[in-house]
Amino acid sequence: MRVSGAASGADSGARTQRALASIVLGFELIVVFLMGMTVFGLSITEPRELGIIGGIGLCVVIILALATMRRGKVGIWIGWVVHVLMLLSALVLPMALIVGVIFTALWVYCMVKGTRIDRDRAAWIAEQQ
Repeated sequence: MRVSGAASGADSGARTQRALASIVLGFELIVVFLMGMTVFGLSITEPRELGIIGGIGLCVVIILALATMRRGKVGIWIGWVVHVLMLLSALVLPMALIVGVIFTALWVYCMVKGTRIDRDRAAWIAEQQ
């Protein structure tokens, strides 16, 4: 089974970090869509459809990050942009700040732990050879 961020062959340097990143972004994709529907349902924006358009727009950025996750650090950088946009969405829906902070904290944790796991794996492989 291959996870979106997993890699094989020569490009296996940061595969745990990318796998964890794709998991976080996958869950975030669902939540972002539901937040867009919430903004639409509460009629916070004028016209109402801006909530759906904004939610779908951020979903497209998340899908772009997931699609580029195997191409080096591009997907990771797009993921950082997603989290900045998530935090900025609190300007429209104040309760989105809680969701944005939780997902950003989870993202930072996965980036740190993923990097550490990948570094330890590379050291272990070098030690075995």
